[in-house]
Amino acid sequence: MFSEEAMRQALRHYLLALQFFTRIPVTGRLAAWVGYSPDMLRASSAHFPGVGWVVGACAAVVYALLYLGLGAAPATPWVAAALSTAATVLLTGGFHEDGLADVADGLGGAASRERALEIMKDSRIGAFGAMALVLALLSKISLLALLGQRGLSPALAALAGAHVASRFFPLLLVRSLPYVSDSTRAKAKPLADSITAAQLWAAAAWCAAPLAVIALGEGAGFVLLALLLSGACSALLARWFLQRLQGFTGDCLGAVQQTAEIAFYLGAALALGPLV
Repeated sequence: MFSEEAMRQALRHYLLALQFFTRIPVTGRLAAWVGYSPDMLRASSAHFPGVGWVVGACAAVVYALLYLGLGAAPATPWVAAALSTAATVLLTGGFHEDGLADVADGLGGAASRERALEIMKDSRIGAFGAMALVLALLSKISLLALLGQRGLSPALAALAGAHVASRFFPLLLVRSLPYVSDSTRAKAKPLADSITAAQLWAAAAWCAAPLAVIALGEGAGFVLLALLLSGACSALLARWFLQRLQGFTGDCLGAVQQTAEIAFYLGAALALGPLV
């Protein structure tokens, strides 16, 4: 059994992860109680999928309210998909989308490793980054609308599962590849330094309950195919990062999360079969 002190420390780490990966404020006395150190931020990575519980719940609530409130109009799933996606971007500050855009700019052309890393540090968005963002958002909205055409339940299940599971796969990247950014001020540096096997198991535990509930409601195939595609896309990105960068940066973690999220939606849609 966990001691009371261990549970308090885990709560501190979770709140720190929530503060780092979303715009939810942890301020005042609560912030003083949580505290901060690079070691604490490093430990908070175990709760990354737990942040997905909050983001996924927010997206699901927005989707459900619009889906039920607007009625059975043909455009209803599209409106619900678009505004639930907007809600997640607002909640996270586009943190992971920014990483995807930076990776696309850095690796989209034929730049050398050194030049690619330099481009990825530039806060300005280029053509490849803009295209990646547009295509990612269109993919999310289209797939969520498609799932909504099959009913409210599949769409909500996909939202909950994707936001949790997609935050697990970046941790596998941290575990398997070296961190290559040379910026000592990089925000993700403490998170990317290392992750222990115990932290990885803790992150998996955050995923287990929601995925099990989804499997009971939508079927095991729904979850398995979604996870399979998410994992395959994450593995392909990891291989690409190793070839081009000899490792990963904080932006790469965001790119993996975004790609895994989209792949989860696609897998869920494929598992449901053709719309008849």
